[in-house]
Amino acid sequence: MSLKKRNRVEATFAMSSMTDLIFLLLLFFVMASTMSSPNDIKIRLPQARAKTATKQVVAKVFIDELGNYSVALGKEKPVAILDEDLEAYLSSVQQQDSTMYVALHADEDIAYREVVRVLDIANEHKMKLVIATKR
Repeated sequence: MSLKKRNRVEATFAMSSMTDLIFLLLLFFVMASTMSSPNDIKIRLPQARAKTATKQVVAKVFIDELGNYSVALGKEKPVAILDEDLEAYLSSVQQQDSTMYVALHADEDIAYREVVRVLDIANEHKMKLVIATKR
């Protein structure tokens, strides 16, 4: 008696190799996207005729480690001021030039409420505020 072997073709699909391929493609595109920099597009920007930048008025507010306030306008030397007079000073400077912005130079060891106080004054009078830091 002779028995024949039947070769059956199974209708299943090996998903493990497809998953490996998808994972490798994903890894390739993630690595390729992080290597490209946004400066790949070369753009020629127009040149201005004027060589000097516009001058903006900067009101500087200094807070030292003891919480003492000093103010300076532009490149003037800082002058000590009482914390009660700070709002009046900044509003008077803003009336002279509405494009003025405030640069806050605060010591890193002062209480956070002092910085927030200057932020509130600038916000109330709709002034632009920059917090100065070290390089």
